[in-house]
Amino acid sequence: MHTLLMIGAPEIIFIAVIILLLFGGKKIPELMKGIGKGVRSFKEGMNNVEEEIKKPVEDLQPIDQEQQPPKDEPKQ
Repeated sequence: MHTLLMIGAPEIIFIAVIILLLFGGKKIPELMKGIGKGVRSFKEGMNNVEEEIKKPVEDLQPIDQEQQPPKDEPKQ
C-alpha cells in the first residue's frame, strides 16, 4: 500500500516534462513566483492566527461599564 503513494525520481521527471510542455519555458518562472507568493502569504496568515491565539487575556481591551449586562438586584 505504501509503495503506491511514493513518488520516485522517474515520476518527478515525467511530471516536470508534462508541465514544461503545457506551459512552456517562459511561463514556468512566473508560475513558481506566484506559487511562492501564495505560500508566503499563507504562512504569514498562519503566524498571525497563532499570535492571536497565544495573546494573553490581559492584553484584551476591557468591556466598558455601559456595555456590561445589568446585574441582578438583590431581593429585599
